[in-house]
Amino acid sequence: MKNIFDSSVYEADESDVRAYKRVMTSRAKGRPTGKDYIDNLISDFIELHGDRHTGDDPAVITGIGKLKNMPVTVIAIEKGHSTKEKIKRNFGSMHPEGYRKALRQMKLAEKFARPVICIVDTSGAYCGIEAEERGQGQAIAENLVEMMRLKTPIVSLFIGEGGSGGALGLAVADKVWMLENSYYSVISPEGCASILWKDSKKMKEAAQSLRLTAYDLKDLGIAEKIITEPENLKDFKRIYYFLEDLLFDEFSKSKELSTQELLERRYEKFRKIGRIQGL
Repeated sequence: MKNIFDSSVYEADESDVRAYKRVMTSRAKGRPTGKDYIDNLISDFIELHGDRHTGDDPAVITGIGKLKNMPVTVIAIEKGHSTKEKIKRNFGSMHPEGYRKALRQMKLAEKFARPVICIVDTSGAYCGIEAEERGQGQAIAENLVEMMRLKTPIVSLFIGEGGSGGALGLAVADKVWMLENSYYSVISPEGCASILWKDSKKMKEAAQSLRLTAYDLKDLGIAEKIITEPENLKDFKRIYYFLEDLLFDEFSKSKELSTQELLERRYEKFRKIGRIQGL
């Protein structure tokens, strides 16, 4: 058995390389971003801005639209494609006002009985001093609490990176779906390697140890569904068509549940995570 704390006996094997390859694919240039999913899945989309507290956060796009003919609320972390867009969007790292903006839209969705789609793609929440001054930790914590008891269906879709609390702040959902080459982890492989081995070059070993791939997360009961990806990024239209039907069917089934049933199922989903088998 490998000892992940001893770099002298832990060398990257083929499974390590595969795990890190998926991490790198999740960050690939030209990969569809949150806005691309909105443009291809949602019709009549109206973007809504601001958290009614501090301001607007361009790292997250929120608004209402239609999934087929079903009114939905969409919250999508947006990284941008060009360098100019990435800087504007803060590379998909949300500030506290971004999480508050998202929560404001979730509460409106609850009020008008609209299902919520969260599209996650972030290396993590912004960790600058100004974010801490404006209550980054509190903003994320409030999202976790409110999403657990939100009285409307929620699906969180991981389309790329899923870093730490930045991703978790939009992932307390009835269903977590992941694209094949997305990941979801408490820390990046590079960060983990720097802490465990004092060597960021051990990121391949770290990626395997963290069990952060979509397949790992499904095995652990954290993700319910894995979406197979085409080899060519230009062929993502197939993904959009598939997701449109999948989301519509999921929300149609959710409407058959009472609010109490919906909340109990969500609660039980998270209670089961990390439970020791047999206890």
